[in-house]
Amino acid sequence: MTLGRRAFLVAGPALAAVASFSSAHAEENGLPSTDPRMGPRVLGSPDAKVQVDEWFSLTCSHCAHFAQTIFPQIKTNLIDTGKIRYRYHDFPLDQVALLAAILARSLPADRYAPFVDDLLRTQDQWAFAQNIDPIQELKKRAVLAGISAAEFDKINADNALREAIVNHQDRDGAFLQIQGTPYFRINDVPAPDVVSSYDAFAKAVAKAS
Repeated sequence: MTLGRRAFLVAGPALAAVASFSSAHAEENGLPSTDPRMGPRVLGSPDAKVQVDEWFSLTCSHCAHFAQTIFPQIKTNLIDTGKIRYRYHDFPLDQVALLAAILARSLPADRYAPFVDDLLRTQDQWAFAQNIDPIQELKKRAVLAGISAAEFDKINADNALREAIVNHQDRDGAFLQIQGTPYFRINDVPAPDVVSSYDAFAKAVAKAS
């Protein structure tokens, strides 16, 4: 999905670009640098020779298509076999995606990926179906993930976490010049062609090995 204006996410100019994908700057956003919610979200062996980084938005239809049609093979053939370490980066393109990212980040780290996978696989149901309120649909899916209605409301009101995600996104977007989602890097090298098919993805991984 191509990026548009993001003024609706946070007021003011984007932060200056920095060469960092970590949570080292979380304290700038009103969160302590040790806040686990902004820590890495990864799948796969830490000993894998290849690291894949994906920047995605939970309301991006291209991200959903990738999650539904290509990622299952990646998980089975490359992540579960220890060939790659897969790191997620939240890059919400609208307010609904931002709330979804906040919810995912509020779950324990080991429940982040399953929740993200569920939201991407069911995107048409909770984000784009006719005559639905995406926020209320998110609330229903959050309950299934173990977030109570009261916890949902508290998370939705957490402006410190909201700002931390947006500021982190701004830094990554500016430094890496991200023009749309999903955006991939393999061993820190841009990999724009991996979204076309599993074979293209596996070929890029093999080249980086």
